[in-house]
Amino acid sequence: MASVYDRADIYDLLEDESRYEAYKKHWEIVLQDKSVKTFLDVSIGSGNVTLPLAELGVRLYGSDLSETMLARCRQKAQKKNVDIEVKCCDFRSVSERFSERFDCVASTGNSLPYVSNEDVLATLGQMDQLVKPGGYLYFDVRNWDKILRERNRFYLYNPFFDGDTRVNLIQVWDYHEDDSMTFHLLYTFEKDNRIFQKEKFEEHYIPVRRELLLHKLRELRYEDIKIMNFPACVQREDVDEADWYCVIARKGE
Repeated sequence: MASVYDRADIYDLLEDESRYEAYKKHWEIVLQDKSVKTFLDVSIGSGNVTLPLAELGVRLYGSDLSETMLARCRQKAQKKNVDIEVKCCDFRSVSERFSERFDCVASTGNSLPYVSNEDVLATLGQMDQLVKPGGYLYFDVRNWDKILRERNRFYLYNPFFDGDTRVNLIQVWDYHEDDSMTFHLLYTFEKDNRIFQKEKFEEHYIPVRRELLLHKLRELRYEDIKIMNFPACVQREDVDEADWYCVIARKGE
């Protein structure tokens, strides 16, 4: 089954100016009172989450395993006159592709759970090698603890429009005996109350518990570990009940 990351045109249908502004506000909150001038996203995809950083005076770098998504990212960056350097690589070996260190190294878009928990921990170590002393390590992920606790099967999105076409998206989650999950992404496209196109994609994830991630950060001697809603501009009383969260932590000097 095809991956939605091979179809950047469909992947980006959810994105609009309001989401762009929400991501921009997210970074304003997350990076408040932090000196971050250089930023590497090791799972930048088509750039939706991190391109707004450029408007905050941050120099952007990125990497991703999908050349299709990187091509889309370059196009969007050019359209917004954003200077960005991107490289195609696996985040499990990202330290081999970049020689400089950054004020912040991040993984966005719930990308870490695409690999085994052991590889997630190794990736955090790879990211750490590229963080300047006193810099920051960041990631955002789905709330896998909540997903495994509630074991829902359906994740619904509000319908949205692409021009005069209404787009409906639903995710159906399969739970496997090996503790992995398959997300079925089902898109339907309609005009005049008639569906004229259907697209289905599958993504395979290995849930990762929050405490495992936090333990690794502590092992790497990160301090001031903060857990926030994602995006941070969406206010919730209890981050444990959020569908998605982010973590930012400061590396010791």
